[in-house]
Amino acid sequence: MTRRLALALLAGAASLAGCTVGPDYKGPPPLGAGAPPPAFVRADAAAVPTAAQTGRWWTALGDATLDLLEQRALAANADLAAAQARLHQARAGLRVQRANTLPSANVQGTYVHARLPGLSLEQDGDSSSRFDFYNDGLTASWEIDLFGGRRSVEAARAQAGEADAKLADVQVSLTAEVAQAYVSLRDRQRRIALGTQSVSLGEQALLLGQQRLDRGTATRGQIEQARQQLDEARAQLVPLLTQRDAYLDELATLLALAPGALDAELGSAASAPLPPREVAIGDPAALLRNRPDIRAAERELALQTAKVGVADAARFPAIKFMGIFGLGGTSPSDLVDPGKLTALLAPQISWSFLDFGRNRAKLSQAEAVRDEAEAKYRTAVLAGLRDAEGALARFRDQRLIVADRARALASATTAADIAAQRERAGTATKIDAADAERRRLSAESGLAAEEAALTAAFIGVEKSLGLGWS
Repeated sequence: MTRRLALALLAGAASLAGCTVGPDYKGPPPLGAGAPPPAFVRADAAAVPTAAQTGRWWTALGDATLDLLEQRALAANADLAAAQARLHQARAGLRVQRANTLPSANVQGTYVHARLPGLSLEQDGDSSSRFDFYNDGLTASWEIDLFGGRRSVEAARAQAGEADAKLADVQVSLTAEVAQAYVSLRDRQRRIALGTQSVSLGEQALLLGQQRLDRGTATRGQIEQARQQLDEARAQLVPLLTQRDAYLDELATLLALAPGALDAELGSAASAPLPPREVAIGDPAALLRNRPDIRAAERELALQTAKVGVADAARFPAIKFMGIFGLGGTSPSDLVDPGKLTALLAPQISWSFLDFGRNRAKLSQAEAVRDEAEAKYRTAVLAGLRDAEGALARFRDQRLIVADRARALASATTAADIAAQRERAGTATKIDAADAERRRLSAESGLAAEEAALTAAFIGVEKSLGLGWS
């Protein structure tokens, strides 16, 4: 009778195992008025709607040094290592949840000494029974999640997906930060070189002015003006030197190195790389698929939806089976007697039906957390779209600024050439030619700064699209 009851419980549990409670996750919710448009509205002709590659976008800048720095950062960065560790934790948690749905077996030895009142097996007048039980063999247990079903596994799978998306988000931020720091470093190095030339010209102009003053062909006011220009040129050089060192240290930190470790390697001046003529940006729908923070928000919504099912299942009965199979009996010698084969099956049913609304409150709490996750997903979508549109607008407008700066440099170069020709012809002084050359250097420095800003805007576009992970 007991065996039939156990088998009946097992069959009933198997038939109820499919009765999973809680909502089924059907993907991210419709966005309604916040749905993305078919194409980005702030893009210009340089931003083409072809599909963007999610991986090594920085190679489009054509700078071998930057490529190497990105590779080293992806291999050594501490924040990235921490995100990878969190992903490993989440994946291990998924394996644990999957294993929890299956029976477990252990090898163990058991000794039981029992006294059972009301049951007499001995003829000594005692109304209770005392006996010893020895067993060695296998113990097995299986807790059947009748109503939670696959919800715990669904939650663990969504959590692993969220950790994966957050790892990708760290990669996106890291690659953008490395590229931005590198471009800023090259910009400062180039402008330091130009500023040094400007200081040299100012020193020459001051020396020539002093000579003219000594000959009586210049005024004290002209000398003070030349000295003022020289001091301003020197003052403008100082913050550039400070910023250069700061970007060297930032790059070293991103590569998990001590400050100053890259000074010798990157100390030689070089121009900042320029973005390609055309930039593939895809469309807003692709942004929702590629951008890691949006994918992480969607996986968080899936996680909290599964947890609603887990909370709902806690209101229903649970069944657990425990069994022992091995050799044993009432004496230690039975542990090695093949004829003393023993088997024990102990089904257990538990149901917290009287909890004064505790489980119902936990279910309401889980549903509220799920609603919060849905609202955060919608916010993440709108923030991602706004970020991308803003980055595209900055890239578009910066291209116009660079064009204006290039024309200004062309005019300043022409003016400097004319002044040099006049100086050689004797119709202009060396001071006039030096002033014209200094203005040309200033225009070139301005163009260098705006070109670096253009590359920074390109980096911003790639980051806003969620690119830089693989």
